Amino acid sequence: MRKKFVWLSTFAAVVSAMILSIGCKRSGPSAPANSATPHKQFIIGMSQCNLGEPWRVQMNADIRTAAAKHPELKVIFKDAQNDTLKQIYQLEEFVQQKVNLIIISPKEAQPLTGPVARAMEAGIPVIVLDRRLLGTNYTCFIGANNKKIGYAAGKWIVNALQGKGQVVELMGLMTSTPGQDRHAGFREAIAGTGIQILFEADMQWLEPNARMEMESALDRFSHIDLVFAANDDGAHGAYLAAKAAGRAGEMKFVGIDALPQEGIAWVKQGILDATFQYPTGGAEAVEMALKILHGENVPKDIQLGSRMFDKANVDQGGQPIQ
Repeated sequence: MRKKFVWLSTFAAVVSAMILSIGCKRSGPSAPANSATPHKQFIIGMSQCNLGEPWRVQMNADIRTAAAKHPELKVIFKDAQNDTLKQIYQLEEFVQQKVNLIIISPKEAQPLTGPVARAMEAGIPVIVLDRRLLGTNYTCFIGANNKKIGYAAGKWIVNALQGKGQVVELMGLMTSTPGQDRHAGFREAIAGTGIQILFEADMQWLEPNARMEMESALDRFSHIDLVFAANDDGAHGAYLAAKAAGRAGEMKFVGIDALPQEGIAWVKQGILDATFQYPTGGAEAVEMALKILHGENVPKDIQLGSRMFDKANVDQGGQPIQ
C-alpha cells in the first residue's frame, strides 16, 4: 500500500511540473511571434559649412524632415560657421564618436578632401552634399550641375539684354566648386556676345557682402543694365543697394537658388527678374544614407535637376533647364 502511495505521489509531482512548465512558457518574457523587431539605431553626423545662408538652413530642414520619417535614424547637426578649420574638427569628432555615416556640405574643396578621406579610411561612409571635393574618395556625391545652371543663367541674360549690355557679376565663394562652376558656365554663355562685365566681386554667398560690393559698383558706374549674382541672397543684396541709391528701376537682377520663400517670391514681387533652382538635396541624402546603412550599393554621383523661374512662368512652376 505504501509503494502505491509513493508512486501516485511521484506521478502527481511530475504532472504538476509539466503543467507549471507549460504555463511558464505561455506567460514568460518571450515576445509573441508577430511582435515588431526593434530597429538598430544609426547615428548620422551632419556638418553644414554655415547657417548664415537661408538656402543652407533649408538644407538642414530638409534632412531633418526626411530623417524624422525613420525612427532608426538619429542625426547630429553641426554648424561650421563658415570656418574651414572648425569643419575639419567636426569631421574628426564624428570619426572619434564612431558615427555610422557622415553627411558633409563642405565650405571649401581642397582643405576638406583629406579629412573626408580619413573618415573613409576609418570605415565611415561619407555623403558629400552640394559642394564637391577634390578626387573621388567619398561614398556618394549629391548635387545639381552648377556649370549648367550658370550657363542657363547666362543664356537667359543674353536673351533678356538682346545680346549686349553692361553687367555686374557678384560671384559666390570662389574657393568652392559651386562658385567656380557657376562663374565658368555664365562666362561661357556670354562669350562672343556684346555683354560686357563692368564689375566683378566675390561676395562669398552673403547678402551683406553683395550689398557692399554693389554699392562700390554703383559709385563707379553711372549705367548698369543687369546684375548677375551667384545666389539669390546676393541678387537681393544688390537690389537693396540699387534701391537705396534710387537706381533699382534701371537694371535687372538675376540670381540662383529659387527657394519658395526667397528667390521665387522675389520674382513674383518684381524684385528679381529671374532665378534658377538649386535643390538642397537634403531628402535625397537621407534616402541614400538609408541604403548605405543597410548595405545597399548607391551611385557614386547623383545629379539633381533644376528649373528656371521668370515673370513669364513663375506662376506655372517655372520650366526645366535642359
